[in-house]
Amino acid sequence: MLDKQTMINAQDALPGRNTPLTIDDSHFVNQSSLTAKPAQGCQEILFGMGCFWGAERLFWQLDGVISTSVGYSGGFTPNPTYEEVCSGQTGHTEVVRVVFDPKVISTKQLLQAFWEKHNPTQGMRQGNDLGTQYRSAIYVYSDEQYQAAIESKQTYQQLLGGEQHQITTEILPAGKYYFAENYHQQYLAKNPNGYCGLGGTGVCFPPQ
Repeated sequence: MLDKQTMINAQDALPGRNTPLTIDDSHFVNQSSLTAKPAQGCQEILFGMGCFWGAERLFWQLDGVISTSVGYSGGFTPNPTYEEVCSGQTGHTEVVRVVFDPKVISTKQLLQAFWEKHNPTQGMRQGNDLGTQYRSAIYVYSDEQYQAAIESKQTYQQLLGGEQHQITTEILPAGKYYFAENYHQQYLAKNPNGYCGLGGTGVCFPPQ
């Protein structure tokens, strides 16, 4: 029997498919393009914080964030479905793709929101959501983002303190990002009373 809290290896992962899922390109909240590459001067980054519904809402509300979408990354299966990701047999985690203007909001500010708004110490789960698809992750697109992520992790670890609060967040260069199904995109704008699993540790960064 598969243990959904144990990471699968590439050889045992589901084969997936060559054809991407079809999604509407317009952001339900701000009408930005979900699939467009970042415009000149803008950047993108992927955050895994457990269930991606509440995590996406967190970021689309921030000034300087141009577009958000939800999808799957960090695993092996090409173009997976939600059901396949939830099976624990793809290696992917649920992530939010954040496209932002660093002149308005910095990578550091995004990272602070990331650390404060979920519990990065729980391994292959987030709250009551269990499985490798709920692991905490930051997938970066540049050396600068990587260094900022590592430094912010070290700072937040110091704020959290002791051995029982060790951060388990995966920080890696971004691999392939696969868009999730249409109904997941901006889910909590379409379903205001829907499930939001976000819950932080209560430990915040000092005011700047």
